[in-house]
Amino acid sequence: MTDLRREFEQAAEDIKQLGERPDNDTLLKLYALYKQGSEGDAQGTKPGFFDFIGTAKYEAWTRLHGITADEAMQRYIALVRQLLT
Repeated sequence: MTDLRREFEQAAEDIKQLGERPDNDTLLKLYALYKQGSEGDAQGTKPGFFDFIGTAKYEAWTRLHGITADEAMQRYIALVRQLLT
């Protein structure tokens, strides 16, 4: 396991310690960066029209198409650190 991957996984654990729930836009950024960092470009079919949360998550993830896993992990780590300070 690389140092970046270890730091990424630690950030995923650290965010659970956040005292206050972030706003929805920040939650979507965290979700999309995590997915891009762990799985790469968005896969599967877009959720149905009435699945508003699933659609928002999927669209946030697809906006990161083409960003490398390493870059997504670095952005995720930076955002988590920002939220924890």
